Amino acid sequence: MKIWRSLLLVYDAIDVQIRNWSGSRQRFIHSLTDSEVRDGVSSFQQFPTLVEELTSRRASVQYEIYRVERRLTSLTQMGEGMYWPSPTDTREEIDRLAPVGSCDSIFVLWPQNNLHDRSSVQSAGWGLGMGASAWSNNATYATVGNAESWIWQIPIAGEVWLHEWLHGVCAFFASQGYLMPEGDADGGGSHGYTQSPVSGWTDFYRDLMTGKVLENGVETGIPLDVWDGGERIGVSA
Repeated sequence: MKIWRSLLLVYDAIDVQIRNWSGSRQRFIHSLTDSEVRDGVSSFQQFPTLVEELTSRRASVQYEIYRVERRLTSLTQMGEGMYWPSPTDTREEIDRLAPVGSCDSIFVLWPQNNLHDRSSVQSAGWGLGMGASAWSNNATYATVGNAESWIWQIPIAGEVWLHEWLHGVCAFFASQGYLMPEGDADGGGSHGYTQSPVSGWTDFYRDLMTGKVLENGVETGIPLDVWDGGERIGVSA
């Protein structure tokens, strides 16, 4: 079984200066309620179960959760009026808690949305994920914003964390020479899969995580047997 050492950073509060799509500068200040934190953390805690199930227990995610005391005070611009908490913005925590070689995957829960007045930081999606690099201390890196309680459950709890993690994991295995389908974790629809109202995209993720996604007649994805060994992300990326 391949064990993925992971860290979830929970930022309760944010106080940042950003520019909207028109270029006007604005300040976004928000703090998550305890229930909002519980919702995001509870969803994250379901994600390792999905990993084990979809890999027939060939992979396991072992995690620590750290609730950050400081406010998130900067975001990285990723497009016109869009931002996200990149490794630059979480540098203080990842250097201290996830130095190079100590962690395979870093996750961030951040206060993107004020659910009371409906203001928010515009980003490229609910979650974002990327491959391991020196920028993220050689760990895959994924961020997910807060959301309404019911949203975390649809279609299944933990899927958003799995999806963003897979972007980084697919990049890692691609670097090891394994052929990934076009779009990796985003490629379900273009490869003939549909989103189930009961199980979401897990049929696609199962095939992606066992090397059975057909692309031009060729099986792509992460072969099941490679989960059992191989290089560690934290020291090889």
